[in-house]
Parts: sequence; structure tokens; C-alpha cells
Amino acid sequence: MPLEAEESIDIKFRLYDGSDMGPLRYSSASTIDCLKQRVLSDWPKGKTLVPKGINEVKLISSGKILENNKTVAQCKTPFREVAGGGVTLMLMHVVVQPSLSKTKTEKKVGKAPKAVICTCTLL
Repeated sequence: MPLEAEESIDIKFRLYDGSDMGPLRYSSASTIDCLKQRVLSDWPKGKTLVPKGINEVKLISSGKILENNKTVAQCKTPFREVAGGGVTLMLMHVVVQPSLSKTKTEKKVGKAPKAVICTCTLL
């Protein structure tokens, strides 16, 4: 069976606030992990929510969270637009999900524990 040529895919990343990054061109053999690294390195300045690492970045396509070890070709949906020159255009949503351990620690540091107050009334 002859090998197929790698397809180029333009991916537009829609950020949590509705703004877009891209489209950026990738090979269909690129992994989701590679895409996350690029999103992290090109993260726009001035955003209120900034991911600390790729583990805090979730890419979503067609309502599914994409796994790091999958390739772009494995994540393509049958419903895609074709851009000029025969290049496929995909839209991926970017969600920033801070790690839970840091969030819990920040909450504990930020608020003093509530004091338990017990009152009794004698009749």
C-alpha cells in the first residue's frame, strides 16, 4: 500500500474569552501535545488567565477533550471547512484549567479559617 502524503491543516484556536489565535499551519502527524506547547509559547499578553504549563491547557474539538498522544489526523472531524489551496481548517477551543492542588492551597492561604461559635440559651 503506498504511503499518503502528509496533509497540512490550518488550526484556529479559540481562547476562553472568545478571542482567536491563528490560524497556524500544522502537519496532520503533529501531536496534540505539540499543539499545546505552541499555544502556551504564543499565549497572548495581557490575558487574565495564563496557563503555567501544558497540563493546564485543554484542547477541545467537536465537544471532546483531545488527548496529548493523539495526532491531529486522528482528531479531525468529518465536518470541516476547506480553506484555499486544499488545506483543511479546524477550530479548537482552548480551556485553561489550573491544577487543583495549587487552587486549594491558594484558597487556604487567602482566607482565614472560620471560628466555630457555639451559643447556649438557658430557659
